[in-house]
Amino acid sequence: MFNNVADRNKLLLQYPASWWRNMWREALPAGNGEIGAAVYGAIKKETILINHSELWHLGVIGDLPDVSHTLTETRALMDQGEYHKANWHLTDKVKKEGYFSKLANPLPLVDLCIEMPCDEAFSEYCRGINMETGEVGVTWKEGDVKFSRHLFVSHADNVIVYQIETDKSDALFAELGFALHPTDSVNMKDRYEELLETVKIQVEDNFMYYKATNEDGEDFGAVAKIIAEDGFLNETDDGMLQCVDTSRLTVLVKVFIHGDNEQQWSLLKRELCNLNENYEDLLSAHLQFYQPLYFSSSLQLTTGKDNYLNEEMLLQAYRRKISKRLIEKLWAFGRYLFISGTKSEGQPFGMYGLWHGDYQLMWSHRMANENIQMMYWHTNVGGLSELNHSLIDYYIRLMDDFRDNAQKLFGCRGIYIPAGTTPGIGKPNQLVPVIMNWTSAAGWLAQHFYAYYQFSGDKAFLTEKVLPFMKEVARFYKDFLIIDNNGLYKYYPSVSPENTPANYMPDCKELVPHPMPSTINATMDFAVMKELLQNLIEGCSHVTPNEEEINIWTDMLKRIPEYQLNEDGSVKEWMDNHFHDNDKHRHLSHIYPVFPAQEVVKEENNQLYNGFRKAVEKRELGAQTGWSFAHMASIYARLEDGNRALQCLDNLSRSCLLNNLYTVHNDWRNMGLSMDINYAPVQLDANLGIVNAVQEMLLYVSPRLIRLLPALPDEWLAGRVSDFRFTSGRISFDWNVPEGTFSTEIFSERKTEITLCLPEFLNDFVWISDGDVTKSAYGKGYLDITMKANQSIKIFSNE
Repeated sequence: MFNNVADRNKLLLQYPASWWRNMWREALPAGNGEIGAAVYGAIKKETILINHSELWHLGVIGDLPDVSHTLTETRALMDQGEYHKANWHLTDKVKKEGYFSKLANPLPLVDLCIEMPCDEAFSEYCRGINMETGEVGVTWKEGDVKFSRHLFVSHADNVIVYQIETDKSDALFAELGFALHPTDSVNMKDRYEELLETVKIQVEDNFMYYKATNEDGEDFGAVAKIIAEDGFLNETDDGMLQCVDTSRLTVLVKVFIHGDNEQQWSLLKRELCNLNENYEDLLSAHLQFYQPLYFSSSLQLTTGKDNYLNEEMLLQAYRRKISKRLIEKLWAFGRYLFISGTKSEGQPFGMYGLWHGDYQLMWSHRMANENIQMMYWHTNVGGLSELNHSLIDYYIRLMDDFRDNAQKLFGCRGIYIPAGTTPGIGKPNQLVPVIMNWTSAAGWLAQHFYAYYQFSGDKAFLTEKVLPFMKEVARFYKDFLIIDNNGLYKYYPSVSPENTPANYMPDCKELVPHPMPSTINATMDFAVMKELLQNLIEGCSHVTPNEEEINIWTDMLKRIPEYQLNEDGSVKEWMDNHFHDNDKHRHLSHIYPVFPAQEVVKEENNQLYNGFRKAVEKRELGAQTGWSFAHMASIYARLEDGNRALQCLDNLSRSCLLNNLYTVHNDWRNMGLSMDINYAPVQLDANLGIVNAVQEMLLYVSPRLIRLLPALPDEWLAGRVSDFRFTSGRISFDWNVPEGTFSTEIFSERKTEITLCLPEFLNDFVWISDGDVTKSAYGKGYLDITMKANQSIKIFSNE
């Protein structure tokens, strides 16, 4: 399954999953956006952890009390300089009222366990992922007999397809069975035992059945059909199915997450009986859905046909620096995870994807003060716009909760989105000031709503979903903000996630999380608000505008104060002088106007642009995390500093990559490249952040401007990009810096009016165009391009 596959599209490992306990952390993942399968273990025993995106537990939805009177009280305390008291005022009142709400956790569905004898010592062991097909595979030899196991989760038939083969007839012996997934958490032992009491396993002919019962009384489980090409099947005394003297074994698994198990077992058995049993036929049907997504764009930084093992690439990064080969694979792997871990009509991608391996994992919820946004930044440019629906529809489904939050917490119209949510739970749940007092989640998420419209041009979507959501956010701002004596808005309480001003940090060596985050006029809060209002005004101009609403939003924009600079020229994180910058922090919220927003660009405000550059340069290394390195890489790409962007990815690869290329929150080895906490949870947000950072280094896209190779590192001397997207079309290009060659083709899917910035090393070029091309007022290397739908322009170096 790995032959004839480009190295950049596959992962190969020579070592089995071996993390002490928690072995699922080093699994190889497969999925179809709804069902996830994580393959781990080794030759003798292999486990396939099976999950479903809609299976959750342990959530509690509280009845939020009306504490809206506290906003005035909080502000009065802040006006008196009682910031510590103000910080806790809302949170304490909510707790005093007896309010309790708890985020749900993803619930592991079942393990499919395989055990095979080892008659001889193994050789030539290899495991990996063919990302071109979505298959996970393991191969090895025992003596002169070759064995292989391979699996995929079908996008076409919603079934897990698993096959074990040997090249010698009658040489295969295996035992298969379902089991409740174990826990490695002491705190979850009772929950595990509770579930274990409900487990029922049954074997009948060549079918295996499994069910357990969730806390809501609903059964969940799986049915497997086992097809042996030859040999025979036996049921064991412990509920396993034994496969004897065969050369090929195929297992088809379907799952259910609610209902009565007897009815679901019967239904899934019928579906499996009607399903094609041939692995290649099932794979072919799957590829018709999967490959258009995976190959929607491509990136090549290297040449050559050698295969590179993960272990070798990680060791090279650890000893020296990250290789172009590893960059290629990380970009491809992040996209593979995303395509496998979500779908347009499903749940949004989560911090563990679909491969969670315990019952209550750290930060397994949807977190909207950085993390869920990072996981979707890459989608539009990478040709995966349609998968934004999972994010957008998820938050729309929770709008009633968000309206209730705004009214009862702050006495405001519109919506308040708490940073943390899980399916069906949009009420406040993390009762700490750093979360409760932060009100910009809705505005930040609106960026993703509007960006999808910009790239799709779907006016029905704009009218039905984007504008209604954005108007709700604007109503909240209108009611929440007050006007100061200068006629400008005063935003308080205001939080710059998740930072505390330096002059309010406690004087101690121990890490104190979020000691006093509630401030006045955080730069990010105003930046998000400004972007929301500008997009709202522009979006309404594309449909039938309401002039009264536009006048209100225009007046609100005028009342936003200007960004402030420190004495060293760096942008302040808080506009109010009572609060001093704290650079010992992982979040980079105040850089929002440069990235992820597009408010500040060098062509229009170079002084402010450089002020943001100085601000990010001040952040300290040891305070970072895996995801913050990815975020910082995207920022440096926007600042056109490719070498620093690459250094961020280099730091990430040395500190926060497991051997299966999963990213973790921090360096568990304490090598000084990240913040120090006593556990390193898997957090796949950085995997997706890497995808975006690489794309930002190669292409900047806004509705008005395209920059080609804006942040090309010195080491990326040559490469090719195919079918990246801009807001109204597709773009492909290749480059070779030593030879001074470059070519690009831009294709318009809709009417296009854009300014194009060509690479700096391109001194002389010519073009062939269906549209109109003129030199831009921005100067050398800039072109103004106008094209109708389905036109193209080719630009290439004049050799």
